[in-house]
Amino acid sequence: MEDTIPPAQPPPGPRLGPPRSLRPWHRRPNPLRRPTDRFQARIGLGLLLAVLVVAPVAGVVVEELAHRHYTDTARHQALTRHETSATLTEDVPRHPEPGSDEAKLARYPAEVRLTTPDGRTATTRAEVPPGLSAGGQVRVWVTADGEATEPPLTREQIRSRSMGCALLAAVGTVLAGAAAHAVICHVVRRRNLTAWERAWAETAPRWTPSG
Repeated sequence: MEDTIPPAQPPPGPRLGPPRSLRPWHRRPNPLRRPTDRFQARIGLGLLLAVLVVAPVAGVVVEELAHRHYTDTARHQALTRHETSATLTEDVPRHPEPGSDEAKLARYPAEVRLTTPDGRTATTRAEVPPGLSAGGQVRVWVTADGEATEPPLTREQIRSRSMGCALLAAVGTVLAGAAAHAVICHVVRRRNLTAWERAWAETAPRWTPSG
């Protein structure tokens, strides 16, 4: 019985996927790659991962601490400050643009006279709206000693300041990681230069022709 001739096979097609040389897990060894280069790459990767983990955690922790601090501050301010009526002892300058949105928010320092919680009459300087005349009545926040001050922190102010502290903590963590990486790179670079100079000092005499 004659042998059966197998049918012709099509030529092999192109290899699927990237060539082995382009796959990160099949990198070819580089003879010029120094141990310090591998160390620097690993340190850079480690710092990057550390920053990605620490920055959000630092932001959350700092925001919680800041929120607690400002909440306690607002509570203390509410206990030690109060709003009262005061009498202007001098005219307040007029705003250059009366009736404008800027004029509604503007405040000018002026001397006022008020009565403290213990019944004393005190004089202090407070921020008041523009255009008022002497003898007019204004509402001001004062301390127990009769000194003009700011009103207690509001919830919005507490939230805003806490978020600002959290942002600063996260940015500070990133900057600290970048600074650490820069310092390590500088140290490694100096070490490489020192090693190169030492190796060149040993090699150069063999390259120099004798006279």
